[in-house]
Amino acid sequence: MNKNVASDFNTAIPLDGVDALLSPASVHPKSLLDLPSGDARESLLAAHGILRAVLPPGKLAIYEAGGGSTSFLPLSVLDRAHVTVVDIDEDQIRNNTYADKTILGDIQSYRFKPATFNLVICYNVIEHLADVEAALLRFCEALKQGGLILIGAPNPKSLSGVVTKYSPHWFHVWFYRHVRGDRHAGEPGQAPFPTFFHPLVSLSRLETFAREHGLQVIYRREYESPRFPEMRARKPVLAALLDAIAVVANLFLPGKADVRRGDYHVILRKR
Repeated sequence: MNKNVASDFNTAIPLDGVDALLSPASVHPKSLLDLPSGDARESLLAAHGILRAVLPPGKLAIYEAGGGSTSFLPLSVLDRAHVTVVDIDEDQIRNNTYADKTILGDIQSYRFKPATFNLVICYNVIEHLADVEAALLRFCEALKQGGLILIGAPNPKSLSGVVTKYSPHWFHVWFYRHVRGDRHAGEPGQAPFPTFFHPLVSLSRLETFAREHGLQVIYRREYESPRFPEMRARKPVLAALLDAIAVVANLFLPGKADVRRGDYHVILRKR
């Protein structure tokens, strides 16, 4: 195991001495560097540390389910992997620059030979699937013994999750364009994409599914959606209003629950 990754998987953060001497762009993917400082970046760094610690040495076989044109994997893992991407969007496939093999297909039904991959990553995808269970079963089947599944997804019970679930798609496009500043939002191959929020997107239900199908949860973290720090920088008045709403809403929630925890990472290991 990498000596510079904490044995406590819930707090592991990659801190290789060699990495400290390199520029961030040569160590981390652009998807991580684009995240604002805060919970989201810290959690993805922790997930990266676990992947580097647990994945076997040598050449890796990786399946990015709905990978499209953006990778969220650490470069040290990506550089020694044969990456297969399956995506239903032709534009996303066309824009992909890192995969060794791209397949235009539906991850809910596409099947690989059993025990093909060391790692399956499904990032910002399951919320867009009508049948999450079917996709997860395909992942389990394709995964080698001891292999990992990394899932990044929104929390349906958070403030941003509730707004996303119950607002029309045109509003999502407006938000991306005018609040996040993405002028290409909604164009072919560009986020946001239609959202279903199948029940298995809920982290508690996802964990139950994992236990029932021979998967061990080795990392889980709900974290503040990166949309909040983005808005605090770009739209401070709107951000202050939403923070105030969140504070009031949290008063009615048990424990230390926070409706601003709009996303989560979970890593599952096949027993």
